[in-house]
Amino acid sequence: MSTFWSGRRVMVTGGAGFLGRAVVRRLDAAGAADVFVPRSADYDLRTRDGIERALADGRPDLVIHLAAVVGGIGANRENPGRFFYENAVMGIQLMEQARLAGVSKYVQIGTVCSYPRFTPIPFHEDDLWNGYPEETNAPYGLAKKMLLVMLQAYRAQYGFNGIYLLPVNLYGPGDNFDLETSHVIPALIRKFAHAVDAGAPEAVVWGTGKASREFLYVEDAARGIALAAQAYEKPDPVNLGAGFEITIKDLAEKIASLTGFEGRIVWDTTKPDGQPRRQLDTGRAEREFGFRATTTFDEGLKRTIAWYRENRARLGI
Repeated sequence: MSTFWSGRRVMVTGGAGFLGRAVVRRLDAAGAADVFVPRSADYDLRTRDGIERALADGRPDLVIHLAAVVGGIGANRENPGRFFYENAVMGIQLMEQARLAGVSKYVQIGTVCSYPRFTPIPFHEDDLWNGYPEETNAPYGLAKKMLLVMLQAYRAQYGFNGIYLLPVNLYGPGDNFDLETSHVIPALIRKFAHAVDAGAPEAVVWGTGKASREFLYVEDAARGIALAAQAYEKPDPVNLGAGFEITIKDLAEKIASLTGFEGRIVWDTTKPDGQPRRQLDTGRAEREFGFRATTTFDEGLKRTIAWYRENRARLGI
């Protein structure tokens, strides 16, 4: 990988975020000449001016677009218009300006939320257009899916070398533990860890516990993105996942055990489950650029819990 990255200038939008930090670490280790991270305080990527200045300052050969306005089920329900507009306008303008600037390769990170609500397990990339996404995720998922359409159109008309990756739910050290915007794993870790510290007899969890999810450790995701950026050149979208499925009930019980919570789990069934099931077919990523997740789920959870406990006081979480 170091030969490919040697001398290469890369712009990573969202590079200061959860996944972005892992990707930047991966690129630095691989020998990229310069990794430019446009910070939101300096470059508003929702505006043409912000994007043009970022591209002019970074002068990238390759753009990895990770930046997104995103959250868990609650955040999606509260911000459907914002999540659609800001993700769509940011991606559309960035792609166009990257094309005009002569960027040689563009990596767009999509979302598993783009898949139809009822997709056969495991989700295959060819299933992407076979229905409407789960309603709470739909505005965000459809905004991201339109960027796949744009990439394919730009490849066909302009020869723009863009690829599209579909990572499943991510987790790991450094995740977002804000209960208002976090995804399920950090939310459960925080709830159970606080319950343990408080000696609480019970902890409340959203939904029925019947829905299932798949989770990919953030460092594995970063490695998959770097491999795809190096080796994948086709218009077809590619799943990035770990290839397993776990119900939210089983997930909650596993995290409760790993955090030492021995109380009762109370399910708030007035809250939505989201998409009924989620597991990706990961064969295309392995065939096309040799990616396979290597971090076991239990090991990844233990590292994430340990990070949370070591950093919660400093971060006020």
